[in-house]
Amino acid sequence: MIRLKQLLTPLITAGLLAGLLPAHAEQRTLRVFNWFDYITPQTLSGFQQDSGVKLVYDIFDTNEALEAKLLTGNSGYDVVVPSNVFLAKQIEAGVFQPLDRAKLPNWQHLDPALMKLIEANDPGNRHAVPYMYGTVLIGFNPAKVKAALGDNAPVDSWDLIFKPENIAKLKQCGVALLDSPSEILPLALAYLGLDPNSGKPADYQKAQDLLLKIRPSITYFHSSKYMADIANGDICVAVGYSGSFSQAANRAREANNGVVVDMRLPKEGAPIWFDMLAIPKNAANPDDAHAFINYLLRPEVIAPISDFVGYPNPNKDATDKVSPAIRDNPNLYPTAQAMAKLYTLKPLPRDAERARTRAWTRIKSGT
Repeated sequence: MIRLKQLLTPLITAGLLAGLLPAHAEQRTLRVFNWFDYITPQTLSGFQQDSGVKLVYDIFDTNEALEAKLLTGNSGYDVVVPSNVFLAKQIEAGVFQPLDRAKLPNWQHLDPALMKLIEANDPGNRHAVPYMYGTVLIGFNPAKVKAALGDNAPVDSWDLIFKPENIAKLKQCGVALLDSPSEILPLALAYLGLDPNSGKPADYQKAQDLLLKIRPSITYFHSSKYMADIANGDICVAVGYSGSFSQAANRAREANNGVVVDMRLPKEGAPIWFDMLAIPKNAANPDDAHAFINYLLRPEVIAPISDFVGYPNPNKDATDKVSPAIRDNPNLYPTAQAMAKLYTLKPLPRDAERARTRAWTRIKSGT
């Protein structure tokens, strides 16, 4: 991945510079665990230069992978980035330490309306700060979808995915879905007219039945591979994270490979999520963790990250600094009308969680 190599370069450089420090100066180290392709290299090098802290930066591509680390009780990280629905469960499990607001003076830049929404998962906004937010939507190759379904392909509707007659015609050019039961199954529930946060195990059987009907037409489930594949023309449709398709479109343009990547926020609605910056309870360096979070709350720091990753940020004083190509795209920055149809996801009761896990196992195996 080109950007991953770019991302690693400043970290390697920082490591070399660390070796030039005087022997008596013990350099502090901050360990960060963030989503794949979710920050600019300049952000990382800027923080290192600003703070003198050595950064160890690792990546993951599913909430489940992060949660597995956190629930061991010794993640090895100082800052992690869970999504809001997972954050709620993790707060309940006691894996995070409360934030010290005195160490976060840039908190003032956060949008109060968005912070109020997040209180559903983090009462009092005590444990986490929002980093980016977005939706799950449909990314597609317009030429290939038109070839498969004609001029009137329902790219602005979940009918494109959930109607077997549509997805069967797209199978020839490749369809990918997120490997995320916590996001795909709510989509299926909502499409069926059910509560996307249903606590009824029987509803997950209905969602499973819907997804098994289209399973033969799904090329694969993965939460990051689709970005490169749709940019390269290896697949024609993906259900993924909104900003990932902005990145994929940029990659295709940079490669000058003739591939066009477009996206639509379906008219029926979709989940809205927030990725949160949090400090594990057993973090070895909480002081520099606060400094890193406070650095990301600077409007001039977070705006270029939105430009790079294609996601809106919750910083009210950064919006006018974000590229118009991002902030004026209603598929990335939803309109007020679209926001009314978006829904947040919530933790499930234990029996519903088990039912969802069982359903996902069957869906992925196709049996």
